[in-house]
Amino acid sequence: MKLLLISNSTNAGELYLAWPQSFISDFMNKHKVTKVLFVPYAGVGLSTESLEKSYDVYEKRVSDVFSSLGFELTSVHRSSDAIKSVEEAECIAVGGGNTFHLVAMMHKTKIMDAIRKKAFSGTPYMGWSAGANVACPTLRTTNDMPIIQPESFNCLNLIPFQINPHYLDANPEGHGGETRQQRIEEFLVVNREMVVAGLREASLLELDGNHLQLKGLKKLRLFRFGQDTEEIEQGADLSYLL
Repeated sequence: MKLLLISNSTNAGELYLAWPQSFISDFMNKHKVTKVLFVPYAGVGLSTESLEKSYDVYEKRVSDVFSSLGFELTSVHRSSDAIKSVEEAECIAVGGGNTFHLVAMMHKTKIMDAIRKKAFSGTPYMGWSAGANVACPTLRTTNDMPIIQPESFNCLNLIPFQINPHYLDANPEGHGGETRQQRIEEFLVVNREMVVAGLREASLLELDGNHLQLKGLKKLRLFRFGQDTEEIEQGADLSYLL
């Protein structure tokens, strides 16, 4: 498989998709991709008119960036046959936003299984935030509010571990709730065999065949039940997680 799993689209004070642009461009060029099929269903709040309008806005936002890098992008929501569009795609990109809505729509349109088959056949897949979440076995390590009930929490299962994107170490001053680490530890109490990768912003995971590597600017925090957390250095080979 060829995967690019990005923690976040935008760093504070930067333009949209600014920090990962070089990684996206390198990924696409390495795999000789010219056209991308975009999945916009996590973008539910980009327009107050309708969900369809939100998808239109999202497509335009991402297309402008990809076009500047020399790649053509169209959104699956415009297709009269979503499964066929997936089956014919050169590359699939899944945008961030609300993971519950994204998963609900991927199941509703039946593209969850279609994308999984494409990715396993070697079609390049990239996703940021929610789009990285859905590459995991389930959505259960998302940070998002369950604004809709999906048919299932099961996701693409392209990797055998969970990602927590936007991972934060600190608890905001004055906040009395659980930290991100405590939430992940709760997950591991119930799912003791699972590994969770706390993927900090401005970092990503790239899988090329059987080689998984941490890239970007930040360390990764690795969680296992009953074990101390590990800090993984940038550039590390994480193929053992596969």
